[in-house]
Amino acid sequence: MRILFLVQGEGRGHLTQAISMGQILRNAGHEISGVMVGSAVGREIPSFFTEQIKAPVHYFSAPSIAYNGGGMNTKKTILSLVTNLPTYIKSLHYIHKTIREIQPDLIISFYETYSGLYNIIFGNKIPMICVAHQYLILHPDFTSPKNSRLNRALINLNSKAASWKASQRLALSFREMESKPDEKLIVVPPLLRQEIQDLHPVTDDFFLVYMTHHSLSEQIISWHLTHPEIRLHCFWDKADAPDELIYDKSLSFHRINSQKYLAKLASCRALVTTAGFESVCEAMYLGKPVMMVPVSNHYEQECNALDGVISGAGVTSKTFNLSVLLDYLPHHVDQSQKFRHWYHRGNAMFVKNVEVFDKHPSKKPYTETFTFS
Repeated sequence: MRILFLVQGEGRGHLTQAISMGQILRNAGHEISGVMVGSAVGREIPSFFTEQIKAPVHYFSAPSIAYNGGGMNTKKTILSLVTNLPTYIKSLHYIHKTIREIQPDLIISFYETYSGLYNIIFGNKIPMICVAHQYLILHPDFTSPKNSRLNRALINLNSKAASWKASQRLALSFREMESKPDEKLIVVPPLLRQEIQDLHPVTDDFFLVYMTHHSLSEQIISWHLTHPEIRLHCFWDKADAPDELIYDKSLSFHRINSQKYLAKLASCRALVTTAGFESVCEAMYLGKPVMMVPVSNHYEQECNALDGVISGAGVTSKTFNLSVLLDYLPHHVDQSQKFRHWYHRGNAMFVKNVEVFDKHPSKKPYTETFTFS
């Protein structure tokens, strides 16, 4: 099959999911004919994506979350959406033009905002599969944060809009849950890059910090100044920063670099992250405890943090007070074996759900491989 990816470029998770899906589908004999990535003005797509996706990449402007003081700024986010509306309309037409040129047999969307609109406005007839952890919140058995009925309704509205007229939704999950095929909702394991399986975890004496926006670094520095004895390696997206910014002898900031990040993840004592689904999954696979700090006013990350705690990933905190992690570590129970068992069922599940739409099945058989490293 000729397959085209539509990928949300904000954060690292959807990008790495696309890389992993590409690896799985190519191994099953399919072709990734093109990849379209939406990114906000002024935000760079990390170089690891273009290096590892192994397909022609097309970029377009897309809406994104605006941050202020480390939290999500709802007013700025809406204002940016309205101000840049003409640009976003052009992006929608660019997507249509590119899809017509590539003529894929299947479109796979990684929570890209325009996907549902494209199906509705242009009457798309090409089958589309939508993949994201966010679709799990549509599941009736998903546990939401307390007093969040309105927020859950809003994010589910967004998830439905991003998958309007889609043929299937694949909901990525930390753990196994019953699928709801009548609602086009299939629960599947996480998508992790092959590189994660190749790592051999050890435990060094430092915490690894991954932040979705460099403004969150202010909280890290504030805690560090009162705990300089704790070594911290932090990864951020600050465009004008050097590859490595050494704040002092026990605090360093690194620009996002795939190989360096994975090496640090494999050797850290624990991970501190802004409750992004992908980062937590990688840590669980490697047996690393996680402290999840949802971005302020970011309901999706609040859900990730709660679901991560239920799944045994680690602990959650409203701020980057790493003392919470220090108190938690003696009580952590390693979930890596259970998590890997669920994860390694994923390849066959993804191929099966894709090949449902294959009008010309390949003669090459797919064999599921289980690797416990």
